[in-house]
Amino acid sequence: MTFRKIVPPLLAFVLTLPLVASAAASYRDVLDTPARDSAFAAKSLLNGVANAGQRIVAVGQRGHIVLSDDGGKTWTQAKVPVSSDLVAVYFPTTAKGWAVGHDGVVLHSADSGATWTRQLDGRSAGELMANFYAAEAAKGSLGPADRAAALVDETKRIGAQGAENAFLDVWFADENNGFIVGAFNQIFRTADGGKTWEPWFHRTENPSRLHLYAIRQVGGALYIAGEQGTVLKLDAGGNRFVALDTGYKGSFFGLAGGDGAVLVHGLRGHAFRSSDGGKTWKKVETGLQDGITGATSCGDKRLVLVSQAGRVLVSDDAGASFRPVKVEQASPASAVACLGREGTVMVGARGVRTQAIQ
Repeated sequence: MTFRKIVPPLLAFVLTLPLVASAAASYRDVLDTPARDSAFAAKSLLNGVANAGQRIVAVGQRGHIVLSDDGGKTWTQAKVPVSSDLVAVYFPTTAKGWAVGHDGVVLHSADSGATWTRQLDGRSAGELMANFYAAEAAKGSLGPADRAAALVDETKRIGAQGAENAFLDVWFADENNGFIVGAFNQIFRTADGGKTWEPWFHRTENPSRLHLYAIRQVGGALYIAGEQGTVLKLDAGGNRFVALDTGYKGSFFGLAGGDGAVLVHGLRGHAFRSSDGGKTWKKVETGLQDGITGATSCGDKRLVLVSQAGRVLVSDDAGASFRPVKVEQASPASAVACLGREGTVMVGARGVRTQAIQ
């Protein structure tokens, strides 16, 4: 090979070195980079939506959080300290709410979503898990030595992954007591409004460490829905989530309920309902073939479902049956929240839109 043939590739490589160095120097982790202001935030990918009193709060990609005080007609963007993709949001009170998402991020707002602070992320969550289970094993509170050692090893491995795993849903009973759930059986509980978090990784009947997609309270009971037919319920003693069997092994993306009945929904239009606290389940015919991605309760017996193809269903008998809602232009939906009893706001790949419910 001649010198002439070698020089051009070498020269090209050398010339790129300043560019690589410059990019490395300017890189900032999304957990350390505030979300950018965008005129298109309400029209871009949004994954979760919730009511904060009369205000609507929606969360989505690159840390975007948008707010509406006029029923979804106009939207403003909140100040957010991260640019991680956000997945879910929940407000137990008008003022106080939480949002979760990728990179293990947990955000808190005390002003109805106008501004947010970071309470937890994947870096600190992983370290918290590893330290917690090492300490519990040393105290002998994790049961047999082999089980304790396995938990310690598993949580050390998760901790070493850093900000790799996402939190996928959040629920609070009030401004102090709540849970966050996510990928690979991640679950944390707080009793002080998120100032401190306790891992509940060992308190779920989920030996395969399947993803946990949703958590909600229905009829005074707390349920989790997840991957491969996972449905869990907090036991009467309040210290462990036990498995329930719906008879379906496809993934459930969410749950809702009313009038004492709980409904889980997921892949290929599947939905199952229980009116006896999860002891028995009945399949609900939805008429859909696409995934049901969001649900909300708009009163004691009215439930609304939305699908990844933008279809909308409504029930006026607490989920025992559903009928389709006429949609002028279907748009992929990820989540839905109520606008009173006769309307909803839906979020998805094309941002936010409102939908009347007849």
